[in-house]
Amino acid sequence: RKKLKISGRELVSIPAEVFGLDQLQALEMSPERESCLRYRLELLPREISRLKNLTLLYMDSNNLKKIPSEIGTLRHLERLTLSNNNLSSLPPEMGALQQLHSLHLANNSLTHLPTVLCQLRSLTFLDLSDNKIVTIPSSIRHLEKLETLLLLFNSLESLPEDVCLLRNLCTLWLGNNHLRSLPKRFGELVNLDWGYNYCSCNFEGNPLESPPPEVCSRGSGEIRDYFLSFHRA
Repeated sequence: RKKLKISGRELVSIPAEVFGLDQLQALEMSPERESCLRYRLELLPREISRLKNLTLLYMDSNNLKKIPSEIGTLRHLERLTLSNNNLSSLPPEMGALQQLHSLHLANNSLTHLPTVLCQLRSLTFLDLSDNKIVTIPSSIRHLEKLETLLLLFNSLESLPEDVCLLRNLCTLWLGNNHLRSLPKRFGELVNLDWGYNYCSCNFEGNPLESPPPEVCSRGSGEIRDYFLSFHRA
């Protein structure tokens, strides 16, 4: 894999020479994981479209406020990391990234789950933790391959029933939101088995009433039985 890592304490732009490397497959412009450094790049240049062979693009911990529409030309992209930036929206052209299977958007300024993400049918991993997300669109049901969905530390007050159609979900983190209830079909997410694997699902920090926390803590089967009991009554 042809890879380039750009680093430096005062990075504010990507050197123009990089966009001539048309065979480049991986571009990393993120500070080292263990450092508290944050780069100052505010815009991803439109010239990124020249790197048509990119499969990996790491842009964590910059100061990005906008992603250009040209991102949609990177049709081979498989992994995109944009966590720890200042993004409040995403371009509709991102929907063209049909090879993308891993997308990291934690710690940005998103107030809703962008509907364009629901077009990314190959996604298996999606991290939207630490944003300001209030709603999730019903079109999330199209992410049929999704295995991991992280929504910790947002402002969610409810989940659409369509979440229950994501039958491949093995990990769903919902901690520290404003959820008072779960969808009635939530118990059908049978691959979420936190009765055996605590890391599978997380509800902590929500004012849950239906089902109550003691039911939620016992796994998807208990949640399913809880809602079924209302039908029997």
